[in-house]
Amino acid sequence: MVDAQAKNSATVMRLLSDGLNCRSVPHSYIQPLEKRPTNLPSSLISSPHCNQQNYTSPIVDLEHGRFDRAKTIQQIFKAIEEFGFFQLINHGISKEMMGEAMSVGREFFEMPMEDREKLYCDGFEKPVKVASSVVYDREDVHYWRDSLRHVCYPVEESTHFWPLKPPKYREVVAAYSEKVRALALKLLELIADGLGLKSNYFDGELTQMQTILVNHYPQCPDPSLTLGLPVHKDPTLITLLLQDLFGLQVLKDGEWMGVQPLPGAFVVILGFPMQIICNDKLKAVEHRVLTNSSTARTTITTQVFPTKDCTLEPIEELIDDQNPPKYRTLTFQEYFNAHMAARLDPEETIKPFKLH
Repeated sequence: MVDAQAKNSATVMRLLSDGLNCRSVPHSYIQPLEKRPTNLPSSLISSPHCNQQNYTSPIVDLEHGRFDRAKTIQQIFKAIEEFGFFQLINHGISKEMMGEAMSVGREFFEMPMEDREKLYCDGFEKPVKVASSVVYDREDVHYWRDSLRHVCYPVEESTHFWPLKPPKYREVVAAYSEKVRALALKLLELIADGLGLKSNYFDGELTQMQTILVNHYPQCPDPSLTLGLPVHKDPTLITLLLQDLFGLQVLKDGEWMGVQPLPGAFVVILGFPMQIICNDKLKAVEHRVLTNSSTARTTITTQVFPTKDCTLEPIEELIDDQNPPKYRTLTFQEYFNAHMAARLDPEETIKPFKLH
C-alpha cells in the first residue's frame, strides 16, 4: 500500500511538473460541479491576461519619499474593509529585484525532474519541500499546482536548506526575502497604528516565522473544470503575493472578483490569525486560484505568521460592551491544526474558536 501511494505521488508530480500531453483534464483533477469556476472571462482561455469590465483594484501607494502616514493608514483600512485585500505600489523594492526573484522561481520548475524530486515530501515538518497536485478536499480531488515551500527567516539560518539549483536561487531569494520582510513589518506597523496600538505591537512571536512559497500552475487544457487552489483564507498574519499573470480571485459581496496584476505591485492579504487578533475589525478574505489554457503561471508568496506556541486572542483595546470578544484564547498551533483538519474550509476552521 505504501509503495502504491508513493508511486502515485511521484506519477502525479511528474504529470504537472513535466507537462501534460493530453487534451483533457484527468478525472482526478475535475472539481465537483458546485466548486467549478463559472463565468470565466473568455480571455482566460485564450490569454493569460484578464480584461474584466467593471474591474476595480484597491491600491495603496507608499509614495516613495512623499510618504503620508495618516493617508496611507486610511487607504489600508478602507481597502481591507471594502475588498479584503489591496495592491501595494511604490513600496521601495525595485522591479529588477522582483523580476529576478520571479525568474529563479520559474527556473526551478523548468529544471529536470531529478533535480526537483529530491525535495518532494508530504506534510509540513521539513524546512523545505516540493509538493504537487495536493488534495485538500474531502472529495479527494487534486489541485492543479506544483509548489516549492521553504523557511526564510532568519536568512542566515535558513539558506542552507534551500535548493542549490538554479545557481542564483539562494543569492536572489535571500536578498528578496529580507526586503519583503521589512516591507511586511512596515505594513504591520501601520496597521497597529490604525488600530490604536503601539507601532511594534506585532513584533516578536506574532511575526517570528516567515516562509517563501513559489507556486507553479502549469498550462491547463480546460480551466472551467479545475482549480489551482481551493477557496480558503490564509493561515498567516500577513501575506505578500508577487504575480505577473492573472489567476487570483477574491470573494467580494458574494461574487468572485479577479485580481489583475499591476506591474511592480504586491497583492497584500491579511490572514485568519489577524482576524482573530482584531476581533473581526479587519477580516481575512476568501480567495482561490484559477488556471489558464495558454501558459504556465508562477507566483511568489511571502508568508509572515506566529510561532506555534504564540497566543492568539482578541486585542484588549478593541473589546468593550459593544464589541465583546468573538474568539476564545488559542495558540497558533491549535489554529493551524484546525485549518488543516478542516481541509482549508474557512467556516469549519474557525468553528472551534468562536464564542458567538
